[in-house]
Amino acid sequence: MPEVAKVEIKGVSKTYPGDKKAVQALQTVDLSIAPGEFVSIVGPSGCGKSTLLYVVGGFLDAAGEVLVDGKAIAGPGTDRGVVFQEYALFPWLSVRNNILYGLERGPLSTEERARVADRLIGVIGLKGFEDRFPRELSGGMKQRVAIARTLACDPAILLLDEPFGALDAQTREVMQDELLRIWLETRKTVLMITHDVNEAVYLSNRICVMSARPGKIVEEFKIDLDRTIPREQLFTSDAFNKVRNEVWISVRRQALVAEQVSHAG
Repeated sequence: MPEVAKVEIKGVSKTYPGDKKAVQALQTVDLSIAPGEFVSIVGPSGCGKSTLLYVVGGFLDAAGEVLVDGKAIAGPGTDRGVVFQEYALFPWLSVRNNILYGLERGPLSTEERARVADRLIGVIGLKGFEDRFPRELSGGMKQRVAIARTLACDPAILLLDEPFGALDAQTREVMQDELLRIWLETRKTVLMITHDVNEAVYLSNRICVMSARPGKIVEEFKIDLDRTIPREQLFTSDAFNKVRNEVWISVRRQALVAEQVSHAG
């Protein structure tokens, strides 16, 4: 019996109303994501990548349907943990309490919740900042807290919208490594939106390239790299650079189309 896809996107289209003209963001997107697969979506700015993620998250209605474990979604759910581009922290809660927030109604004891929070505070490098409030943190720190809060709830599916875009280069690499470690250990199903081709190749085992708006998937790349070797060795390998160049050329092609359409409009 064939395995049921963890996430199945079937004929999803989305049009936003406009003052003068409606804008079609997505056009009949089809994508099947297997359990434990890490899929990244890349493409030119404005192609509808984030819109697609929000539809899968249950935050936006759209034509077509999204299935999780074979069942149509009816809105947001605890099975899908989302990390947005914006920090989306509760300003009245400390770092620790922001991380603990999603655990409060779960089955863990107070002591177990505290251990989860302590571990994640260490992972994101914010020991000593546990009692600070979001207004006292830099943008990068806020996003690290948002990532930790999502991971704390241990969702089966991670939906990541440019999760490391606000981080400095060194912290971004640390968080990429941590996300890769978590995925290799847990094999969560991951759908990530990113503009960074290197990031997509490093983390994913499949990359989908979206067209210029209205967005649809026009090309896919299977990524089969040895992720047990150090980052430096992987990034300088011929295998990494070959697929990185292929993906970059595909994205570049779509970006040029988007630019031509923009000028024509």
